[in-house]
Amino acid sequence: MSKNSKFKGTGVAIVTPFNKDGSIDYKSLNKLVDFIIKGGVEYVVVLGTTGESVTLSKEEKQSVVTHVIENVNKRVPIVLGLGGNNTQEILSAFKKSSDFNNIDAILSVSPYYNKPNQRGIYQHYKAIAEASPLPIILYNVPGRTSSNVTADTTIKLATDFKNIIAVKEASGNLEQCMKIVKHRPKDFLVISGDDMLTLPMIAAGADGVISVVANAFPKDFSEMTRQILAGNVKDAQKLHYKLTDIIEQLFADGNPAGIKAVLEMMKICSPTVRLPLVNVNKATQNALKEMVEMYK
Repeated sequence: MSKNSKFKGTGVAIVTPFNKDGSIDYKSLNKLVDFIIKGGVEYVVVLGTTGESVTLSKEEKQSVVTHVIENVNKRVPIVLGLGGNNTQEILSAFKKSSDFNNIDAILSVSPYYNKPNQRGIYQHYKAIAEASPLPIILYNVPGRTSSNVTADTTIKLATDFKNIIAVKEASGNLEQCMKIVKHRPKDFLVISGDDMLTLPMIAAGADGVISVVANAFPKDFSEMTRQILAGNVKDAQKLHYKLTDIIEQLFADGNPAGIKAVLEMMKICSPTVRLPLVNVNKATQNALKEMVEMYK
């Protein structure tokens, strides 16, 4: 079995629950972690985009990670979101090696806003790979970064650096995903970054997903992922289509506002998000409420 196989299946990009005053709600964070682990997911991703990491202070980030590590208590692997558009700042974070105890891998988003070309993206990840004490999962999400990490760049990074073990592909470009699957080195994982495309991506050879919807529906979504990984297409399709309307609605008025609205309905945490994000509009709220009530 490959050492990377712990990241096959379903990872969950967990939300950071807030109290109504905007402070971190650690009680709800613990409740969420227990809920998704009991739901059968394979690993937890903390401080990702869905965790609103960009609006947390350094102290808050540290505190959230510490709480998650304590509560997970080695039940599942933990992936830490650590990326950005200042390469040097990421390298500085690696010098505090004690911060990475009990973390299994790093999810590092491609630089946003600066819009580097492919050579810049390669050099950014090269610097991270050479400094990182942990395995690295690349994260390509052009809709947020305004630049795509091409299949060629991903394959070159995967080939050149043994500690670059996977890519979370959220380009929405299935041709690009298939090119990576076809030409990747042995044991390099391709992970869906899009809940809706998880089934077709795995059918094309991908290895799993880092999910948003699994915050609220961990049991069904992780089971769908396991079924398609096992080649049980009909069983996977049934669960996939059970969730598609909800997945679509979750992102209708922004992430993580949508998933937090659902988590409130499930009495897991409040819907509070931090500015510049705002709660979902009334129409989206009502549509989600109806879907959650009908969900069996």
